Amino acid sequence: MEKNKVIKAALLGVGTVGGGVYKLVKRQKEEFRHKIGTDLEIAKILVRDAAKERPGIDSELLTDNWQEILKDDSIEIVIEVMGGIEPARTYILEALRAGKNVVTANKDLLAEHGKELMDEAKEMDRDLLFEAAVAGGIPIIRPLKQCLAGNYITEVMGIVNGTTNFILSKMTYEGMDFEDALKIAQDLGYAEADPTADVEGYDAGRKIAIMASIAFNSRVTFSDVYTEGITKISALDIEYADNLDCVIKLLGVARHKEDGIEVLVHPMLISKKHPLASVDDSFNAVYVHGDAVGDTMFYGRGAGELPTASAVMGDVIDTARNIVYHCTGRIACSCYKDIPVKKVDDIKSKFFLRMVVSNTPGVLANIASVFGNNGVGLERVLQQKVEKEKAEIVVVTYPVEERHLRDSLRIFDGMSIIKNIPAIIRVYGE
Repeated sequence: MEKNKVIKAALLGVGTVGGGVYKLVKRQKEEFRHKIGTDLEIAKILVRDAAKERPGIDSELLTDNWQEILKDDSIEIVIEVMGGIEPARTYILEALRAGKNVVTANKDLLAEHGKELMDEAKEMDRDLLFEAAVAGGIPIIRPLKQCLAGNYITEVMGIVNGTTNFILSKMTYEGMDFEDALKIAQDLGYAEADPTADVEGYDAGRKIAIMASIAFNSRVTFSDVYTEGITKISALDIEYADNLDCVIKLLGVARHKEDGIEVLVHPMLISKKHPLASVDDSFNAVYVHGDAVGDTMFYGRGAGELPTASAVMGDVIDTARNIVYHCTGRIACSCYKDIPVKKVDDIKSKFFLRMVVSNTPGVLANIASVFGNNGVGLERVLQQKVEKEKAEIVVVTYPVEERHLRDSLRIFDGMSIIKNIPAIIRVYGE
């Protein structure tokens, strides 16, 4: 152990998360010697415009020249919180090749280029830590890599996007339609002006790809993840879910089955008795099942300045300890298997379907016949609303491979008695 050493770090970006990291470094200044065994300081901050005034930030630390950081051998940790693919990917690779350790919160980059970055870190015997890339302040990456390493993990699922959870909570408890709930989320700063990445499930898809890779020790990329968003969910669907003693959540679900990995993001009916059902507002939670530990759940703030900065700082402190004790690169990439990722057509799910049909005799029998001929078993059939010429029914299937459900839907598409199918939502089940 090196005494009286000062570990220097550089921040790449000082936006919301970077600003939070800067605050925590200042706040914890007197604690580092006890927590790490030495002092820790921010030596440089990379920004686009070094002349721009940033209240609360020491202007002498600012630079718009990446080479100043890269070529400074005294800087041992690079903290990347700028986001996006490039130039973040290039900066991280160059930092690792220069012998620096890296802490990043960049889920987009890791979900697409995680293998390349982890391979480089291993080659250089350096740390590449990314706790903040998934679920903000909730510890989940380190538990999967370390605390639960003695388990054979078969399922990781969770609510990992606070924007969509806030919207669905408003729809559930205040009866709002999607557009009204989205407007409130935008007004409060929970949703971006362009909310596509959140409401279409892309943000959650990147996070579940990262978690699945670690949990199952096999590489899963964002392109492997089947995604559906919440834009088609209506207040009526939520009302019907309530009648079935369920709530609707946007869930990322990854399962390790005998024939491969299933990894999806989509809205889902989940029983009110399940722990995830009570996770509301902008909170996140991740639910993990291991053969030894059983069921565990990690819950907390999934985003925001200080919650995310908390996760970043946990990694920075861990890396600093490794530097002090000369053991960086101790925990490398955990993807040592090559397990196939299943196509969505081959994945079994239960389904909730809301169907508008002709109000004529024999309709239910015809629907049941089409489902039966395609191997789709019906668990529940409820006739909810009847008008003069139309009726609305709700169908819940038994678990069925998706391709068989789609075969049924193709037939329904050509049947005049089927007016519309406004909602097709999966139902959580073992």
